[in-house]
Amino acid sequence: MPEPAQKGSPAPPRTHPFNVVIVGQSGRLQYEAALFAVSFRAANPDFPGKLLVAEPNDSDAWSRSPRMSDDGVRGLLEACGASIIPFEARHFGERYPYGNKIELLSALPKGEPFVFFDSDTLILDDVTRVPFDFDRPSASRRVEGTWPQIELYGPGYTETWKSLYDKFGLDFETSLDLSQPDEYWRRYLYFNAGFFYYRCPHEFGARFLDYALAIRDDPPAELVCQSLDPWLDQVALPLVIHSLGGGRDALKEGWLDGQTSCHYRLLPLLYAREDQRVIDILETVTAPNRVKKVLKGYDPMKRMIYQGKGAKARALFDQANLPRREQALRNTLKREKLWLR
Repeated sequence: MPEPAQKGSPAPPRTHPFNVVIVGQSGRLQYEAALFAVSFRAANPDFPGKLLVAEPNDSDAWSRSPRMSDDGVRGLLEACGASIIPFEARHFGERYPYGNKIELLSALPKGEPFVFFDSDTLILDDVTRVPFDFDRPSASRRVEGTWPQIELYGPGYTETWKSLYDKFGLDFETSLDLSQPDEYWRRYLYFNAGFFYYRCPHEFGARFLDYALAIRDDPPAELVCQSLDPWLDQVALPLVIHSLGGGRDALKEGWLDGQTSCHYRLLPLLYAREDQRVIDILETVTAPNRVKKVLKGYDPMKRMIYQGKGAKARALFDQANLPRREQALRNTLKREKLWLR
């Protein structure tokens, strides 16, 4: 993927201040949040907005406390200038933790533009240089055709997706990429929810929640063969974005999931497939002792970053000729006992 700004070319105009939000939760996510924060602050020392870490409150939606349990993580987040904000999981919680990214939006400052990132993201560059149009939302296009799973004799892509647009009174035809063949998944608006943005988190969040609950609780008949776990957020997201006037081309490719951020998802995948620049930044921002002391509390980070397992994972693959499907990467890493999560 080419970098959007070539060496020697003028930088694009900076956008107005906005907030950046991730989830911080017990277990793996708290350490991913800490890694996100140190990478974010290294690349954005003078960020004019707020760095927010949304933490679910204890409630009946969780069988055990979802709050971050490592005081070292909290201290590191605060040292990076992050503010920890609580939110309530009223509709999803432990049954569908991906719903956190929907429910946390109501806890963000109303009327202030935001960018949500999944916690398993590394920030590589100045996010204020990204030419966001907060009136036209979009989301990550680094996605495979994971939903719907077309069944023999069942509804196809067009019938499945159109049923959802019809359910919410949306124009299906204008969502299509007509340069792609009929019944090929890329023809249909589909995103990874690894990042998304808009001018107001409350407006976006209310629409996201309404659509997700309606799909979960009263899906169209065409979805009878389809699983919504874990894809509910990614099914609702394109409908939300389309309804708010956004789309696949609202943000030029090459910025997020490119020059400015890397949604690595799991450290073994980062080492296996990402550019050397990403690994160099990862190992630079995790080198200080105060960071190392915290991140070593999570065994996969200790082993991949600090004990050399990441280098072993990278040596298994030719980065210039990687398998087309992620599953092939996963299978190799598992076979070599390097699938650490």
